[in-house]
Amino acid sequence: MTETEIPEDHPRYASLVTRHRIEAGVEKGITSKQGLIAQGRGEAFDYLLGERTLPSADAAERAAAATLLCADHPVLSVNGNVAALAPAEIVDLAAAVDADIEVNLFNHTDERVRRIADHLREHGADEVKGLAGDGEIPGLDHARGTVDADGIEAADVVVVPLEDGDRAEALDAMGKTEIVVDLNPGSRSPRTADIPIIDNLIRAVPNVTAHARDLADAPASRRDAIDSFDADEALAEAEAAIREGSFGMPDDAAADGDASNADIAD
Repeated sequence: MTETEIPEDHPRYASLVTRHRIEAGVEKGITSKQGLIAQGRGEAFDYLLGERTLPSADAAERAAAATLLCADHPVLSVNGNVAALAPAEIVDLAAAVDADIEVNLFNHTDERVRRIADHLREHGADEVKGLAGDGEIPGLDHARGTVDADGIEAADVVVVPLEDGDRAEALDAMGKTEIVVDLNPGSRSPRTADIPIIDNLIRAVPNVTAHARDLADAPASRRDAIDSFDADEALAEAEAAIREGSFGMPDDAAADGDASNADIAD
């Protein structure tokens, strides 16, 4: 079944679409097989959050948009899962906030970087960084510490969706303002971030773009969005939503039998 063949009235439509995109990403050579596991883990947390954008996540997305608009050199870091799940959305966000896009991979090969760059260009990107590899993130001896000198290394604000914790901590040590998108509020990455967005990537990126367009000509509102956001409160609200929800599942999905452990694990 292709993405266009998935019935839009299916209660698991969004979930099935994201699964298909990750599967297609593996087949295309842009997503690693480990990315399949990461996607399943994230989907489980999205179930617990009720597959919705919490008010605190929306506030984080607005603060993220404001921060990107105020940045001197914002960069959006893209890995294989991000490229598979939201390529056009990343390109739209980059255009809305005048940010660079840079490919950075944990399971790095030059071929995968080229494939992801080509994939992003197919979805409208004019320029994609990550191919030069002439910069570094100090303290990381793995390939993910290799970045472009005029990209992530020079950035003042970096969006790092679906990031691993030690790289998030290394970027923080460089003095970067970090915006992290992650569905697990207990992960090191969002706890390191200046702006943790506890939301599904496919909801979060378009939301940040929409806020950026709304704030484009409103400098006072941008400052208010940044000043009023509290990262600790956002993490606490997400944790509370997970603890208090009965799997956080919508009624129609639970009735359809999709709250089973078997579905979470597949």
